[in-house]
Amino acid sequence: MSERAATPAVLEATDRAILRELARDGRCSFTDLAERVGLSVSAVHQRVRRLEQRGALQGYTAKVDGDQIGLPLTAFISLTPIDPAAPDDYPQRLEHLPQIESCYSVAGDESYILQVRVASPLGLEELLRQIREAAKVSTRTTVVLSTPFENRPPAI
Repeated sequence: MSERAATPAVLEATDRAILRELARDGRCSFTDLAERVGLSVSAVHQRVRRLEQRGALQGYTAKVDGDQIGLPLTAFISLTPIDPAAPDDYPQRLEHLPQIESCYSVAGDESYILQVRVASPLGLEELLRQIREAAKVSTRTTVVLSTPFENRPPAI
């Protein structure tokens, strides 16, 4: 764990407001952001740069519609080691599989939960085979039927 993650810094109210606005709209211009948080454009620009440098603001992303890119099936795959004494290197063993969007280390019976996106049930079946072969794990799969909401901004 990084030192930054181990000792989270407390953000002041203005920085929290900037992060809250950017989490809602990452494409917000500095002019609009300044207006929303009550600062000058240059002050907002400086604060955003500082938030980026200290790691509080980690980047800007585009949200892509899986249906429109031919990947309509989302699933969560829980990984359980077959051999509990095996090294815990599953993320490294699986990073070559682009269908895996997220990998979460979790507490409980499973070691990791993967979020995956594939084109079809047959694609999911093939991905499960690849995961089991590469990581030497047993899997439990949950298929997503619908997504009422996801990627909500954190309560800042």
